[in-house]
Amino acid sequence: MNLPAPTALFTPSWHAELELGYARFGDSTRPVQRRHKGPLRVQKHLYAEGPQVCQHIIVHPPGGIAGGDRLDISASVGPDAWAQITSPGAAKWYRAAGPAYQQLALKVASGATLEWLPQETIVFSAAQAELSTCIELEGDARLFYWDVVALGRPASGECFDLGHFQAQLDIRRDGRLLWHERQRIVGGDGLLDSPIGLDGQPVFATLLVTGEIDSDLLEKCRSLPNEVRGDLTQLPGLLVARCLASEALLARGWLIDVWRLLRPALLGREAVAPRIWST
Repeated sequence: MNLPAPTALFTPSWHAELELGYARFGDSTRPVQRRHKGPLRVQKHLYAEGPQVCQHIIVHPPGGIAGGDRLDISASVGPDAWAQITSPGAAKWYRAAGPAYQQLALKVASGATLEWLPQETIVFSAAQAELSTCIELEGDARLFYWDVVALGRPASGECFDLGHFQAQLDIRRDGRLLWHERQRIVGGDGLLDSPIGLDGQPVFATLLVTGEIDSDLLEKCRSLPNEVRGDLTQLPGLLVARCLASEALLARGWLIDVWRLLRPALLGREAVAPRIWST
């Protein structure tokens, strides 16, 4: 008896993986690991500041993340190496019937430096975005990390009234928890407009950098002219900066200005903005 062949199950979601590794050779940092699976890539490594700092730009060819998609990204920076990782544009999380996921795992060895400086994340109304980030620092490893999140698309008249954005961030040094944060923002929730929440601002940003600065530099950062509501807090071994803004461009501009002031003091190099930020 001839039976009909079973119909293949169609799953339009993407599972993408990217694994990066960096090592120090003489006076230069070189990529030693670059494995990808699915629609996730890095462009050719760049040396805009000379051989010591290796810059990579992560590209997600589909241009957005939809329900069922999963992105797994890992990067390991070896002893005394320096990697700077950014993106060519905003990461867009589209409205969907089910959740989409991103898992980020970063490891920085003793003497190494990692700058994780992506452009903004835009979470459309009715998206279900769930992000998890784990950063492991060893010894005197240095980290400069930021993220910018825009909820909805105010310029198009879209408020974040459906869906959810969920994020978890853990930073450890030699196994000891240095920073732990969990967020869950539900579309239409009262905290979006509450003065103890986002106070009606659709964009929020966080910057975390290892090290400590003096009171003069802290005040200089706080006095930067800007159109955001932001501030900085010095914790033992970690500086935290946050802001609320009406537009992602304003929040990102503020982060870049703070980065320009802090990078020489905490990382020992003048800030050279990646060219991709200007395109």
